[in-house]
Amino acid sequence: MDPGDIAVFDLADKRLAWIDRRQQLLAQNIANADTPDWQAKDLKPFAATLSGLSAEDLTLTNPLHLAGTEGGSNAPDRKALPEQRAPDGNAVALDSELTKVAQTNDTHALVINLYQTYLAMFRTAIGR
Repeated sequence: MDPGDIAVFDLADKRLAWIDRRQQLLAQNIANADTPDWQAKDLKPFAATLSGLSAEDLTLTNPLHLAGTEGGSNAPDRKALPEQRAPDGNAVALDSELTKVAQTNDTHALVINLYQTYLAMFRTAIGR
């Protein structure tokens, strides 16, 4: 049994890849905090990557499951441009970047925990 064939593990793998790429971008932003004219970069929200899923991937398998939403008014409002720039044109706000790093780290820990929990449930189910 390959865990990648199971949707929940495939989703976790995609989320971990997104987290890895975001951490790389945030590290570049922090490393270039003193570089003139550096524009801070970030990825689109992970939910945007899920928009490529087909309707059959999101089918309810049990009538007791709750239907999901598609962002709607609860979607975060992301600004394209930073609020402030340094006199040299740099747009990196270290406090904002470090907050994003901490949030990404928390998300990574959550995804790893969920992955391990599901793996343990599958092991229990098959008697290992």
